[in-house]
Amino acid sequence: MNLALATVSKVLKFSCVDGPGNRLVLFLQGCNFACPSCHNPHTINLCNHCGDCVPTCPTGALTMVEGKVLHDASICSQCDKCLDVCPINANPKVTQYSVDDVLALVRKNKPFLNGITVSGGEATTQLKFIIALFTAIKADKTLHDLTCFIDSNGHLPEAAWKSVLPVTDGVMLDIKAFDRALHVKLTGRSNERVLASARQLFEAGKLHELRYLLIPERTDGQQELKQLFEFVRELDVDLKLRLNAFQHHGVKGGALKWPTMKKADVERIAQDLKARGLKNVVTPSVYI
Repeated sequence: MNLALATVSKVLKFSCVDGPGNRLVLFLQGCNFACPSCHNPHTINLCNHCGDCVPTCPTGALTMVEGKVLHDASICSQCDKCLDVCPINANPKVTQYSVDDVLALVRKNKPFLNGITVSGGEATTQLKFIIALFTAIKADKTLHDLTCFIDSNGHLPEAAWKSVLPVTDGVMLDIKAFDRALHVKLTGRSNERVLASARQLFEAGKLHELRYLLIPERTDGQQELKQLFEFVRELDVDLKLRLNAFQHHGVKGGALKWPTMKKADVERIAQDLKARGLKNVVTPSVYI
């Protein structure tokens, strides 16, 4: 029995947008970035049991017991009012999963799956669990054909990547900005590790795709797009580059006043990148 535990915000049993094919997705709680543009801001921090969410719960699924907020999933209506009122961007509905818990879930849904993806929050903040889980999947004769992917912001040191890559089939990596000062404004951290991670993952043959969030008046300027093009070209013009469009869905705070990215502008940028030589530029299928 593997006793490694993860704090999980949400589980999707089936997803076709979190890596290749149909995938089971674990959204792990906690992130080392603080992006105002985040559409899952409730996954950023861990609950501090302040109790502000308890009176907002219409079904009584949240209670305060001995100074801790407890969640009863059996009567929860998933209205998410608790997430809306949380003052620190946390989730009181998290669940602790062991590796064996996840393996049981994967086995149950195996006939419909091509793989598993760990996302977040930032998945790599719970790296020991990922290593234990992926190692167990690779060692299991009934599951080893499933691919193991990580969705990451890339803020992980080189040595840490080396510890998980042997059991990882692919990484989808977000680059928030190329200008260092802009990246700090958008995430609270610099981008040196992110860019280094992208290069390391590419050299290791594990960079499945780069993702870049287009935010009007912030990351869609000429200089940012020039650096995006040059960075991808430096790696491989055939590398998949997924352009995402900033929208207000899920966003909290000041970023709700930011303009949203329009489909026509995304398509224009994509066509320009293709015209300059990038061969695998993907645009959103849905704008919400």
